[in-house]
Amino acid sequence: MKRAAVIKKLKQAAKKAGKDFEVTELTNHTGIRVGSKRSTLGRHNEIGVITR
Repeated sequence: MKRAAVIKKLKQAAKKAGKDFEVTELTNHTGIRVGSKRSTLGRHNEIGVITR
């Protein structure tokens, strides 16, 4: 799945759940916050479906 599609799906899921959504560009990764949960997403064009 393309990186932009992953971010778009996360944003839609956050909106549906009524949670805040924030994307922050870090040095080598993209930081994503949904509500109080934080995670990072690598800067690859294709993201594996199993990647957490």
